[in-house]
Amino acid sequence: MTSNDLLRAQHPADQFGRAVAARLSAGADDMPYEVRERLRAVRVRALQARKKPASAPVIVGHRAGAATLAFGDGKPGLFTRIASILPLVLLAGGLVLLDTFQSDRRASELAEVDAALLTDALPPAAYADPGFVQFLKQSGRE
Repeated sequence: MTSNDLLRAQHPADQFGRAVAARLSAGADDMPYEVRERLRAVRVRALQARKKPASAPVIVGHRAGAATLAFGDGKPGLFTRIASILPLVLLAGGLVLLDTFQSDRRASELAEVDAALLTDALPPAAYADPGFVQFLKQSGRE
């Protein structure tokens, strides 16, 4: 028996199917030959038409005291490789997008400040004067 057969034999539906087949086979000796042959032919066709499992069996292994989960033969396929790289690509793309957004926002804030300074009635040199800061502090108290 291979490992796939062992996994299938342990499946509850397979166990139920084997129990039903055993019950049906128990009374087959009392039936006429033609009926037994027709039943055997139907069983053979049913087994041939049975669908194979769509996915590879899940294998649980133990490495260094930790359980690992592997699908199929344990070799990483194309989907597994893409699925492991995709979060990294999305994270890098998100960081680039955030940096671009923050840079644009900061540039627009600085542009607004520059536009307010240039369109104000005071010349830009007045803002650098230490007396002007003192004037603002006194006018803020009043």
